Amino acid sequence: MNSFPLKRIVDLSLACLVAVVVLLPFCLVALSVKLTSPGPVLYWSDRVGRHNRIFRMPKFRSMRIGTPAVATHLLADPASFLTPIGSFLRRSSLDELPQLWSILVGDMSFVGPRPALYNQDDLIALRTERGVHELLPGLTGWAQVNGRDELPIPEKVEFDVAYLQRQSVRLDLRILWLTVLKVVRREGVTH
Repeated sequence: MNSFPLKRIVDLSLACLVAVVVLLPFCLVALSVKLTSPGPVLYWSDRVGRHNRIFRMPKFRSMRIGTPAVATHLLADPASFLTPIGSFLRRSSLDELPQLWSILVGDMSFVGPRPALYNQDDLIALRTERGVHELLPGLTGWAQVNGRDELPIPEKVEFDVAYLQRQSVRLDLRILWLTVLKVVRREGVTH
């Protein structure tokens, strides 16, 4: 069953609704980023999308200018690279708000595997081998609600495969609800 058109309609409708709801917080976060550290408000990261196509994904900038473009856990001292409000943005997941743009333009979905950094070769290779690269990446996903940053890559890919095999509107709604709970409880975030 191909639910891609239905999923896209749900994504667009939900993204428009969420954009209206978060407009004020979006503006406040943008202003806070600008006032607390030099550099642009948004950080555009090269990410791997559906069919391993590279796309540019925006986030509110939580790291200082000049931070190496690697997964946070690969930095020797990640906290030293954070902006004054970077830790708060990450713990609250407010840094993710600009990804609504990626959902609106069709690079991402609300639910799917989190998009890998362009240089995470091990994660990209495993996902390709297991067919996960066929999915549109998501703002949240099955791996995120089952461990998020704490999961080793092979385990993360197993959750991605489980989502690939079981994807449905019902599962997406469950993942979205679990994501809200995780964000409110600030679970599974390393920085």
